[in-house]
Amino acid sequence: MAVYSESAADSPSGTRVALITGASSGFGMLTALELARKGIMTVATMRKPERAGELLKQAEAMGVAGQIQVLPLDVTDPISIREAVEETLRNYQRLDILVNNAGFAAGGFVEDVPMEAWRQQMETNFFGLIAVTQSVLPTMRRQQKGLIINISSVSGRVAFPGYGPYAASKFAVEGFTETLRHELAPLGIRVVLVEPGSYRTPIWGKGLAAMASPPDSPYRERLARIAQYSRRTAETAPDPVQVAELIGKLADTRSPRLRYTLGSGSRLAIWGRALLPWKWFEAIIDRATR
Repeated sequence: MAVYSESAADSPSGTRVALITGASSGFGMLTALELARKGIMTVATMRKPERAGELLKQAEAMGVAGQIQVLPLDVTDPISIREAVEETLRNYQRLDILVNNAGFAAGGFVEDVPMEAWRQQMETNFFGLIAVTQSVLPTMRRQQKGLIINISSVSGRVAFPGYGPYAASKFAVEGFTETLRHELAPLGIRVVLVEPGSYRTPIWGKGLAAMASPPDSPYRERLARIAQYSRRTAETAPDPVQVAELIGKLADTRSPRLRYTLGSGSRLAIWGRALLPWKWFEAIIDRATR
């Protein structure tokens, strides 16, 4: 198996080891740099390791290139998952932190989104996350310690029109993570949800470009307004390094809580959904996206 690595040396005794999915850009790349900066041996995985150029460039500039190894991992491919985890364990003999970050955003109004797009969304954002988690659990269970961080979204708590597939996948991640936390707490394995709002990452640009919008769609005009609203939000969104810094802090938190929500307007949206009468909240969303 091809391995793209800055360091093939075994981790020093006692050095923690982290594995991150979807580390070629966005939250994943920044998290890899942050964990490496903290002295954690970081296995940065991605579907196409040839896209690791920016990660390795920044790691070199920060002086942490020796703390990062890049491995191929496609979360929708069981063989790829197994090989990446086995390679990690061969190299470092332990695995302390898993950051399930890989994902993408599919959009469009429900009637317009083909079933294949729904399946692809769930395969990557949800089933892929479960498969990677299952692959590391035997090791963490034997160690009797570990930390699993699942990158969810405010869209896993509050659904918006035009993003049904993405919201469905993140709502599923939320429920799965609650169950996982209950199951693993007695084993010394901590499980955490990180729920970012809108940040300046490539996921939204890619998602907007791929929105399902047939020329004859009865929803075309409203979807265009929603896309315009999303672009405006993305342009003024905060720096995604905030998410990476939070994950770095969680790596050192002995008893983390289940959910960490961050980002512009995220808490307000969640509180509004929880506290306001549904018709009021629905009207607010309607006005914001029309």
